[in-house]
Order: sequence, then C-alpha cells, then structure tokens
Amino acid sequence: MAVAFTQQERERITARLLDTAEGLFAAQGLAKTSLEELVAPAGIAKGSFYAFFDSKETLYKEVMIRRAPQVGQRLKDALGRPPSTEALAELMRQVTTILTTDPFYRRLLTHPDELKAVARRVGPEEIARVTPQILTPLLDYLARGQRDGLIVGDVEPIVLVGVLRTAGLIVMNRDLFGDGYDQVLEATTQALARGLIISNGD
Repeated sequence: MAVAFTQQERERITARLLDTAEGLFAAQGLAKTSLEELVAPAGIAKGSFYAFFDSKETLYKEVMIRRAPQVGQRLKDALGRPPSTEALAELMRQVTTILTTDPFYRRLLTHPDELKAVARRVGPEEIARVTPQILTPLLDYLARGQRDGLIVGDVEPIVLVGVLRTAGLIVMNRDLFGDGYDQVLEATTQALARGLIISNGD
C-alpha cells in the first residue's frame, strides 16, 4: 500500500533527496549512486522514491535546475561590466571556470554518457525554469551591447550566446589538446571576444 505523505513531509523529503543527490552525483555519478543511498538520509523506502521523482535522471535534472541561481550569481559581476573584448573574454572565463571547478558540472563534462542521460529529460518547461537566472541576464547584456553599438548587431542575441558557448566545447574536449589546452582555451576566448566587439567599443 502506498504511503501518504503530508505536504510538509513531501517538502522535507524532497529537499533531503535533492541535498543528498547533489553530493552523491558530484562524487560518484549517476550510475554508481544507488536508490538506497539516496533515500536513506530522507528516511523513506526505495519504493517511496517514485512518489517524488520518476527516475534518478529526473532527480539529477532537478539538482541542476536548483543550482542555476548559483551559476547566475557567479556570472553577475562579469555581466556588470560594459561590453568590451576583455569583458566578453572574462565572461567566457567565468563559464569555463564553473565547468572545470564546480564538482557537479565537472562530473557531467567528464562523463558524457551521464550528460546525455540527463539531457534527454530536459524539455521546454525545464529550460523556462532556468532562463530567468542564467539566459535572460545574458541575452539582455548582449542585446544592450548591440543597442549601444558595442557588440556586432547583425545576428540575434541568442546566436551570440551560441558563439560564447564555443569556449565550453574546448573544455569538454580538453584531452584533444594535450599540454596546449590552456593556451588554446585562452586564444579561443580572446578570438571569440574580439570577433563580437565592434572596434570602436573596445
């Protein structure tokens, strides 16, 4: 017989599952984290897990969404600077630093199978939930730079976001660059930033 949880219990258990998952997924990944490990701190049975999340992948996705404000906060200072080659380069450095130093995101980068498993669970609704924390401030920053004549204006801001994300591809494929990785990443970051800034705005 299914256990009926009060609203207060559901909130407490959900928060505990998210906290536990964040630590375990960062340390040992999706596949190696068992349901037993996830539910034990919450004090529920394995079967009761599915009253809160339909899979470990969905729980992983929810942890990512919960962490979005932290990522947005780390980008806030970079987005507060007027657009310039160095400002855009610093913005990309902040993104790549998050990808390489944050244990949760670093795990995803080093285990693409887990990244794909979680990505399959991300739809328009989930994207809408993280947009205000990360994407909207970035789009506003780029659009403002275009209006001020500092950033190239012949493409939509969302396309510019894709250009900035190119630096992340270097991080994701760092093994291809060997000892030259740091130099390649910095040169790519600088080249992308210079390409997006109108010369008289630098």
